[in-house]
Amino acid sequence: MSDTVDAGAWPPEDHDDLTAAEYVLGVLPHRERQAAQERAELDGGFSRRVSQWEGRLAVLNAAYEDGPVNAAVYPRIESDLFGAPQAAAAPARRVPAWRMWLSGGVVAATVVLAAVFWPQAEPPLSAQLTGEAVAFNASFDGAVLQIARAGDAADEGHDYELWAIGADGVPRSLGLLRGETAQIAASDLEPGVTLAVSLEPLGGAPDGSPTGPVLAAAALAVN
Repeated sequence: MSDTVDAGAWPPEDHDDLTAAEYVLGVLPHRERQAAQERAELDGGFSRRVSQWEGRLAVLNAAYEDGPVNAAVYPRIESDLFGAPQAAAAPARRVPAWRMWLSGGVVAATVVLAAVFWPQAEPPLSAQLTGEAVAFNASFDGAVLQIARAGDAADEGHDYELWAIGADGVPRSLGLLRGETAQIAASDLEPGVTLAVSLEPLGGAPDGSPTGPVLAAAALAVN
């Protein structure tokens, strides 16, 4: 509650109206709900407030059937939220269908939002680039491309250079492969993109396009 609102200064009828609304909505703790139920049976004015709130909220209930009631459900929920009641639980009331609909709607909305906004893991991709004298095993997890070489390093004065070739057919350099393994940050690789390794002058292709022979190539595919 805001520090600027003094609930103690409210007129008694406002307190009664708020309690009646909370009672109809079913948000009162067990003992307060039981006290409100008993008061509604004895206090005609409070009973009328409860009836008025039931009427205001009836529009939410009109299109739905009452759901089945398990007498053990409410006491268990209240025990988890507010602690075990000291007195025996009041008889279970029928659950308004609008309340069941609202709870189910919150759950469904949460699931939908999670499916839309929760980051989804990319399916792993792999490719086997096999040449006559050297081979490369590539695996991609959606963020990092890992390359493992089987065979000799490039001859002195040369480097292996890795290329990605998409649907436009234009090779794009992903970097040099000098060790037996390499990890390359990438984010736009997808199934069908061809990986190729060419033999280039030391330091890589001078003009950004392959100049040496292509030693191995293969397309990325889902594992």
